[in-house]
Amino acid sequence: MYKTFISILFCLSIALTAQEDKKNNLITTTGDVAKLIVAKQKLYAGNYNGALSIYHEVEKNDPKNASVKYYIGLCYFNMAQNQNAKESLNKAIELRDGVEPATYFVLGQIFHNEGDIDKALEHFTTFTNSKGGSSETQQQAAVYMEQCNTAKRLMANPWKVNISNLGNEVNSRFDDKNPCITADGKKLVFTTRRPESAKDMVDFEGDGKFFENVYLSQLDSAKQLFISVSPLDKHINSPAHDACTSISPDGKQLFIYRNDINNKESRGGNVFVSKQLSGKWKNPENLGKPINTTANWEGGVCVSPDGKRYFFTSERKGGFGGSDIWMVERKSKKVWGEPVNLGATVNSKFDEAGMFLAPDGKTLFFCSNGPNSMGGYDIFKTIFENGLWCAPINVGYPINSTAKEGQLTLSANGNVAYISSNRSGGLGESDLYRIELNDYAILEKDGIKRNNNGLSILKGTIREGAEGYVMPDVDVIIKDASGKEVASTSTGEGGEYFVTLPGGHYTLIVKKKGYKDISESFDISASNKETISLEKGYLLKK
Repeated sequence: MYKTFISILFCLSIALTAQEDKKNNLITTTGDVAKLIVAKQKLYAGNYNGALSIYHEVEKNDPKNASVKYYIGLCYFNMAQNQNAKESLNKAIELRDGVEPATYFVLGQIFHNEGDIDKALEHFTTFTNSKGGSSETQQQAAVYMEQCNTAKRLMANPWKVNISNLGNEVNSRFDDKNPCITADGKKLVFTTRRPESAKDMVDFEGDGKFFENVYLSQLDSAKQLFISVSPLDKHINSPAHDACTSISPDGKQLFIYRNDINNKESRGGNVFVSKQLSGKWKNPENLGKPINTTANWEGGVCVSPDGKRYFFTSERKGGFGGSDIWMVERKSKKVWGEPVNLGATVNSKFDEAGMFLAPDGKTLFFCSNGPNSMGGYDIFKTIFENGLWCAPINVGYPINSTAKEGQLTLSANGNVAYISSNRSGGLGESDLYRIELNDYAILEKDGIKRNNNGLSILKGTIREGAEGYVMPDVDVIIKDASGKEVASTSTGEGGEYFVTLPGGHYTLIVKKKGYKDISESFDISASNKETISLEKGYLLKK
């Protein structure tokens, strides 16, 4: 009885829709009306290929239907096929009758993304004047118009930087994003949607593209270029989505976002960590509470140089928008503090994502899609000083563009950065780019370079003095010339420590309960041209 009642309602809905469409000189057959209902369901479910196929079927029966052409354009837009989207949307406008107001809204987004700001503003204005669409869409159009004006302002005052595509040695015709480099600038890990083989699985429930995987590239020291890439181990790259969100400054911990509907630990989106031991990556482990939750989406993690503070994005309650940035302090291996939202100064009612904490431990880069963006997601920075995070600063043009920029990562010397972007001129949907910062001191609030802004690396391995085995959980403390503690960390599973420091004179103290303390003074230099690395190993004795 229940199924019969539902069938009657469905048929009645089709009949009424057919009558209404016929009245407006739109769809006149119940068959096509039924197809449009299914197409819209697929569209809203993110199955753009499936929806597009059905809309094309209906278009054949009614080639002068402006509404159908709009939905075809919308499908292409969501599939990042902007040229096809523009053609269909412009054809809809040429028909004049029955044009969906949202046609101008989507065209505005396309021109905005392509950097044609005046044309984008023209279409957004037409849409807002039409009073069409939902109030939410009207509000979004107003945000886009603000972004267009932000773009004009930033493009009028560009930073002097050199931006170059990493080329086909690294990028592909697929989506390449999330560049993450170690502090010494020698290892690059990133996320890609390229297939490893013809047998690779496709996300049919989502956008129909290949699942994300994590790839690695090593720096060619002679050419100072990343010239070859390879996928990480199979236990890192699962059959579903695997995306790198950051790598620790020492390159020993890789944070991975996973989303697999068939896996309880990663269903809905959670963050995992894989640790490197003896040159091999271990099986990724769920970070668990308090970072991951079962009811909310967590999208990424980055860690401070001392390994004590974790920054992560989450849609949990207590935030200010969709995705917010949170921070939690690790007290010991098993004890965490309570997560703290970075607050309304940093987070907004929009989405914050794509974080990177600079090697200085106080400058946090992230992406946001609010009105202070040039378009889509822009890269911003906030600096921790006097116990507070400052208001986010747009890192400017041409690092940001009217397209969508992904996270920024920075070498320790502050001289070279990497981003991902789907700006025009790339090899694929989104590409990786190298940025030579030249006179742009990106770690400074005002960006002005006054002296050496770079950092150097101090690293080493602590071993047991009698047997020579590596010692984890050894405290390493660094004090400056005045005796003030400026950095501290503890050794990992391989007995290794890693800190970043400005050039200067320091004292290093090694402490482990049951062993004699070690204290040594040292000098470390700094350079804007390259990252200086000083290695110091120690043997602890009882």
